[in-house]
Amino acid sequence: MNNDYLVKSTAFDGKVRAYALVATDMVNEAVRRQGTWPTASAALGRTMMASSMMGMMLKGEEKLTVKVEGGGPIGAIVTDSNAKGETRGYVSKPQTHFDLNENGKLDVARAVGTTGSLSVVKDLGMREPFTGSVPIVSGELGEDFTYYFANSEQTPSSVGVGVLVNPDNTVQAAGGFILQLMPGADDAVIDEIEKRLSTIPPISKLVELGMPPEEILYSLLGEESVTIHEKTPVVFKCTCSKDRIANAIISLGQAEITAMIEEDGEAETVCHFCNEKYHFTGAELQELKEQAV
Repeated sequence: MNNDYLVKSTAFDGKVRAYALVATDMVNEAVRRQGTWPTASAALGRTMMASSMMGMMLKGEEKLTVKVEGGGPIGAIVTDSNAKGETRGYVSKPQTHFDLNENGKLDVARAVGTTGSLSVVKDLGMREPFTGSVPIVSGELGEDFTYYFANSEQTPSSVGVGVLVNPDNTVQAAGGFILQLMPGADDAVIDEIEKRLSTIPPISKLVELGMPPEEILYSLLGEESVTIHEKTPVVFKCTCSKDRIANAIISLGQAEITAMIEEDGEAETVCHFCNEKYHFTGAELQELKEQAV
């Protein structure tokens, strides 16, 4: 049962564009498939939710890939999202966990690291994809996506993403928001948003209290100023399939496939994103080899 969804809205007469989502089930599914430990779960969940909201800024068949490489023990975090609310993600080192930081929170910055970059590649159906990359500024990820929007897309934004992990490693609550100032946003609007952001509880707390995305936006921007435009379910969805893996094997070429057959007599491959296993018998490999002419 998936209760997750994302809301697109505007506020203050179109001067602000705002997105909010609750994605507890989506993040739980990623955590279950990846076998992540709590700090890694929080880092993966935060990245997936930011990616999911950015995916909803796209149209049609457009999609994007986010890669966070902060130089920390978790390694790379990679997520894919599209305009249909589908996201998948993985971390290089899922069994990463540390003691809580001095604020009593999961130490995501320590896991992610603060010496690398956050990059976004958007496939907009053009010949060349759009790529934007910024240095990691905090490793907490919300601030890093905020910095990305300001510097790579020249859109002043505020990004909040939070994941609450249970003692049994499942996810209790996961949610996020992106607020973006449009041209014409005046100081009064900015002051009002800054005042609300400084007093609001952490986003994961709001989700834990049962707040849906609409109410998260009301508490961030004031109910009277928000206009909701659309709601979209968000899910963990992987695009892997045996056919896709087969095509990848064909692309290795005949010599490589012959080596597989001679050395192991079969092949098994595991999808990074969803951990599904795909098995190919010797006969199947022989067939793929013939297609690899």
